[in-house]
Amino acid sequence: MNATPEKTFRRVAVIDIGASSVRMQVAEIFADGRIEKLDSYSQGVSLGRDSFSSGEISRATIEDSVSVLRSFKDILRTLRVDPERDVRVIATSGLREATNRLAFQDRVAIATGFEVETYESADVHRVTYLGLQSFFARYPTIFDGDVAVCEVGGGTTEFLFLKGIDIVFSRTFRLGALRLRGSLESLDGASGRMRQLMVSRIEPAVQQIQHLVHDETAAYLAMGGDIRFAAQKILGALNNQELVQLPVARLEQFADQLLDLEPEQVAARYKLSLADSQTLGPALLIHLVLARRFGATTICVAPINLRDSLILEMSLQGRAAQPIEAQIVRSAELLGRKFDVDHEHAITVASLACQLFEQLESLHRLPPRYRIVIHLSALLHECGLFVSSRSHHKHGMYLILNSELFGISRSEQELIALVVRYHRRATPQPTHEIYVTLAREQRIAVAKLAAILRVAKALDATRRQRISAISSELGASRLRIRAEGVAEVSAEQVEIEQDGQMFEDLFGIRPELVGSEQRSG
Repeated sequence: MNATPEKTFRRVAVIDIGASSVRMQVAEIFADGRIEKLDSYSQGVSLGRDSFSSGEISRATIEDSVSVLRSFKDILRTLRVDPERDVRVIATSGLREATNRLAFQDRVAIATGFEVETYESADVHRVTYLGLQSFFARYPTIFDGDVAVCEVGGGTTEFLFLKGIDIVFSRTFRLGALRLRGSLESLDGASGRMRQLMVSRIEPAVQQIQHLVHDETAAYLAMGGDIRFAAQKILGALNNQELVQLPVARLEQFADQLLDLEPEQVAARYKLSLADSQTLGPALLIHLVLARRFGATTICVAPINLRDSLILEMSLQGRAAQPIEAQIVRSAELLGRKFDVDHEHAITVASLACQLFEQLESLHRLPPRYRIVIHLSALLHECGLFVSSRSHHKHGMYLILNSELFGISRSEQELIALVVRYHRRATPQPTHEIYVTLAREQRIAVAKLAAILRVAKALDATRRQRISAISSELGASRLRIRAEGVAEVSAEQVEIEQDGQMFEDLFGIRPELVGSEQRSG
């Protein structure tokens, strides 16, 4: 008799320090990629109440958070989850907006050993899109047109707009269920009046979306625990693997009942924590107003949240990078078109820059994560021409710093802007703003990437896309770049001699270009 194969799995956990609760999801990731959720845990904290009202997390709230995290760590030990290798701890707007967030992170690290990641909006949008991918092929009737995706948190509302499976834009609105309720706590009034006041606070976000979206209708897909709870109460037991259709009219009836009650009454009726009961009604109202804006009669409720998406990301171990990166690159290309960038030239320079980055890995010794930085910098290196041909590298930096790029953090966006700033003219100087504030590793990376970009740009000096593939031969004192399939490269050679100076100064190696028929010597 053959022995039954032993199950091989990795047990992981994600802890989400939110505006009103600290939540933990534990799951098993199997060798074949399957994910099985185990237990989930939640404990209320007043992180957002502190940071949204005073801008600072109180000492008592910090200690409450530490106490919860210690208890979660005890649970993880019982479940045999390695807290150093297999646990991610993230915090969103409740911590991100606090002036003493570093003190919070330090206290947690000392008391529990957990390193808390301050999760930016770009990170949330990236993993949200990742979590949606499994539904694209299964629900073609939903994802063959425009789709508005929304997750309402305690402090913010995260919004993505898709055309099919492509991101059109992503935004974070300072509109969260806890923030919304907190802004009206001091006001007295009947429930109908309170609902009207809440809607008036939601409308500015709707107006911003109206400005960005020209289509009158779209499918509306909602994520998060509040909308999932409402769907379960309205529709009964739910399939945790499927999208469910929740009629807007029935959700409105349910929300009206909730908003007529005090949070303590909601907690008693539905056996919820006080923290969850405070956010439930306002969260559903935000979904309702947005769904009505898009003309939706039903809301598609997704069985996933931020913690689920993060566990999925952990399971893929980088294998999901390609579809996410494709959306990031597409976002930069759309931004380039907005600023009338020479698209074909930008695409060619980006390809050449990435080839150089990969072929010269032993020279620049930068981590792979910088590849996306040089890719996007190359796509946008001439966007400043939209403002003026004079100092367009500086204009380009300004435009990038003040634009939206899907999936790119603020720190990454600053690096992209600086690489564009230094793709021509002056090299980085210690007196330059933004550059001087970077950590040493980042300053070195900006200089290296800008030097590589200057060489890549020179390779398409004719703007005719003559050179599309290159091979690099690295010697002791020179870098020989061969233009594959192109024999005559005199115009590009002239540009290399001019634009390769920064490369030579930085790396101590002179870049040279040869045609495909020229032999090494």
